[in-house]
Amino acid sequence: MGTATKTQLATGESVVGAVTSRTVLGVTAATVVLAVACLMQWVAPGGAVVGIPVATLLGGGLAVAGCGIAVLGAGSRLEYIETTPSRATSLAAGCVVGMLWAVSGGVATTVAVGGGDAWLPVAVVGGVAGALATVLPREDAGATLPAAAVIVGWGGAIAASGGGGGWTWAPAWSSAVFPGTEIVPVVAVGGALLAAWSGASAHAGFGAEGRQAGAYALVGAVVVGTLSVLVLLVGFVVSKGITPVLTGASLTGGTLGLPFVDAAVPWPTLPFVTNQTGGLYVTIPGVFPALVGTLWLVFGAIVAAVPLGIGAAVFLTEYAERGRFTQLVEVATNGLWSTPSIVFGLFGLAFLVPRLSGGNSILVGQLVLGCMLLPLVLLTCREALLAVPDAHRDASAALGVTKWQTIRSVVVPAAMPGTITGVILGVGRIAGETAPLLLVFGGAPYPSNTPDVLGSFSLTAQPPFVTNDALLAPASALPYQLYTTITAGVFPKDEFTTAAFGWGTALVLLAVVIGLYAVGIASRRYFRRKLHHE
Repeated sequence: MGTATKTQLATGESVVGAVTSRTVLGVTAATVVLAVACLMQWVAPGGAVVGIPVATLLGGGLAVAGCGIAVLGAGSRLEYIETTPSRATSLAAGCVVGMLWAVSGGVATTVAVGGGDAWLPVAVVGGVAGALATVLPREDAGATLPAAAVIVGWGGAIAASGGGGGWTWAPAWSSAVFPGTEIVPVVAVGGALLAAWSGASAHAGFGAEGRQAGAYALVGAVVVGTLSVLVLLVGFVVSKGITPVLTGASLTGGTLGLPFVDAAVPWPTLPFVTNQTGGLYVTIPGVFPALVGTLWLVFGAIVAAVPLGIGAAVFLTEYAERGRFTQLVEVATNGLWSTPSIVFGLFGLAFLVPRLSGGNSILVGQLVLGCMLLPLVLLTCREALLAVPDAHRDASAALGVTKWQTIRSVVVPAAMPGTITGVILGVGRIAGETAPLLLVFGGAPYPSNTPDVLGSFSLTAQPPFVTNDALLAPASALPYQLYTTITAGVFPKDEFTTAAFGWGTALVLLAVVIGLYAVGIASRRYFRRKLHHE
């Protein structure tokens, strides 16, 4: 055979393999998207999309992916598609496929027989057969054909189920009842992940590159799934809370108040955010007092924890010698960060409340949340300081700069982006804490006024020479108010139902946390840009 003919055949084989593998991956991605839409109830599993039943689309997608994987495996084994497979598939893959065969055989037997213990021997035999069929042949056949059989079988079962609308699963080991409309999308996602692993391995030609590609496909699917869950959670809260938040919203004209600018500018008015929660003249109740209380809590916690945490990190990193003392501090700090928040609340109730305010107060809440924030600030700041190269310190010392000046002007600024990252993570946690606030902070859940902290400072002739009645009084915060609304089940205004007011409060709390994250990220970018420019 001539060289040109061999080249044409090789090119044709590569094109067939590439097109098939890409088709498998594309169909798999579309199946996952449709299955997730069914789980989120955006699409009814028993409904239709573009006139085609959803069950047919899900089952057909898995069947197409499974057939494509079988074509890739058989084509490689018959040496029609050029690949570099290993002598055998990994034992881990054999165990996974064997378990899937066992589950499939057990479920099929239970459906066919209608109960009893007949499923057990079938599951055992199926599991062993699936594992052996995966491990014993060469990798191109073992990593594709047994998996393809499972995927095609699941696809046919989904297509025949009609979306799972007419049946449920009530396992004997649980009191829960799982509807078929939720089981079908989950099975579709599982089959699609298996198809993605096998298809990615075949697309890379099997062997070491194929196993790496399969692992990347699974890791990528997990990452995308995690991000999708986060986006869906945020979207769910927004969809539930946007209606109460926008109740009474309007655009009102006003001026910017800037020099040489006297034009009227439409400003959005959100009564739910800017109004008091209770009061005689409040027509639309809002969350403004709780919003202000949340901001004061976060501000006080940052003031209490950040300077102390950075100072402790500097001492442990730059001054203290590495030894048992520093190891003990590390263990204690990690333990404090892992301590449940209710324990911090009990500490505040038993130790701080009798000594500072005699009851629930903003100050005690700030200190308790500051104690929760302190371990993370210390840990992240210390890691950031340790990451600063010693060459920076040596260069500063060579110029005759003192150690403290080096720390203040070189080391701490270089570690500031990492420190701010820790503060961002900590603030995101404490801003939504509820358990400590129930013990040391909360007062009336629906107050009619905001805490006037700035206007309550007064001088005295006795220590501590400065007092603040607002700081020593209880208040409300968004998580505390949300918890009260949910548990009480009664909201004192007729404009909202309890659920609507709760979802609106949750949306405002989410916006506050995201806003604090945005401020922290902007600060981190500022210090990083300043550090690089210098």
